[in-house]
Amino acid sequence: MNILKLLDKLSNDKFFTTEATRLETLTNITEFGKKAAVASVPLGLGVLISAPAKAETPRSSVSGNVFKSTLTDALQLALILEYLENEYYSMGLAAGALIPSADRVVFMQIAKHESAHVNFLKSTLTSLGVTPGAKPTFDFSAGGNFSPFTDYNQFLVLAQAFEDTGVRAYKGQAGNVMSNKAVLQAALQIHSVEARHASQVRRMRANKGWIELANGGNMPPATNPVYAGEDNTNQAGFNTATTFGAAAGSAAYDEILSGNDAQTIASLFIV
Repeated sequence: MNILKLLDKLSNDKFFTTEATRLETLTNITEFGKKAAVASVPLGLGVLISAPAKAETPRSSVSGNVFKSTLTDALQLALILEYLENEYYSMGLAAGALIPSADRVVFMQIAKHESAHVNFLKSTLTSLGVTPGAKPTFDFSAGGNFSPFTDYNQFLVLAQAFEDTGVRAYKGQAGNVMSNKAVLQAALQIHSVEARHASQVRRMRANKGWIELANGGNMPPATNPVYAGEDNTNQAGFNTATTFGAAAGSAAYDEILSGNDAQTIASLFIV
């Protein structure tokens, strides 16, 4: 549910016109995210990362009040990610002839899904007595480093990165919404749809529908933080690579993305 900003010079692709510090920041995003530098995150995200340790606390050891805080923080994070995706597709669809007619129907449908997700999350937060976070101001050029609304290749690259990030982020928050079965069910329903979006966009870029190893497939190196850890082949003490090989062993399981890392990635597209 939250997302990134990328791009490094890639031969054969017009991703960049210039290299910038923000790109270097993205390349080092994993370490950056682990440091949880709150000052570098937009005001709207600061409250979400103020107590990351509590968000990871097992359910059995927290009070009812912390339950609610953890639940609503997870929902606020999801809302920011859905805001981002919803706005991105809306702007893409409004960008004249950017999207080929054959693909336009796909993004029109995805945009409807994202809008529905935004409305659901806002109404759920309201029902829990919490004011939904306001939609941030997004900068999908990431400070002028790329132009996804004039270059369809770039548009697809960011769409894939956003969707893959969202899928991992939703999974990472699963434990934080378990205190409310209705919200958990809805979150799982949204998660599966986001995974279908990711698979569809990946195939539109001639990639496999699933993720293999640490790279998302035909992606700029600067997007590596989105896929950090996806090369893991150890699941519950079982090394899947031993039996199936590293490629199949890692592809058979998706890894989570922590809330901090998802927020850090998303903040790179927020003014």
